[in-house]
Amino acid sequence: MAQKASTPISSTLDDQDRDRAGSALQDTLTDLIDLSLVAKQAHWNLVGRQFHDVHLHLDELVDTARRYTDEVAERCATIGVSPDGRAATVSKGSGVPEFPSGWISDREVINRIFESVDTVARRLRPRIEEAGEVDPLTEDLLISAGRDLEMARWMWQAQNTD
Repeated sequence: MAQKASTPISSTLDDQDRDRAGSALQDTLTDLIDLSLVAKQAHWNLVGRQFHDVHLHLDELVDTARRYTDEVAERCATIGVSPDGRAATVSKGSGVPEFPSGWISDREVINRIFESVDTVARRLRPRIEEAGEVDPLTEDLLISAGRDLEMARWMWQAQNTD
């Protein structure tokens, strides 16, 4: 069996900066994967009067999370850090609040999805700062993700007012 190279992708960053940027990216990847899974779980189990609008809004959130999941994972690879999106890694490292199984009302989905997006957006801010200290290209990607997540946060929160 051929031996795999431990670092087949070189980086334009020095090792320490690569590791710091890679850590910020990996932690973000973990949260984004979990956010997309939670939003799909909600999407499949949603019931209630606002079903149609919330169902479509969940699809938008999944699309956003998955788009940035891919961009973040590819940035990891670009700087020579192997991205890890395995279920065990996501389960162990995600900060996204646990989502219940079974049917869930539209009002409860709105509350829980807001909480999930809020958590991911808040956890991202210190990573943006960390990345900014070592790699402006990674910082730029995380800023874009943060901007879109905070917009999603606002839209979910706006649905939660009476």
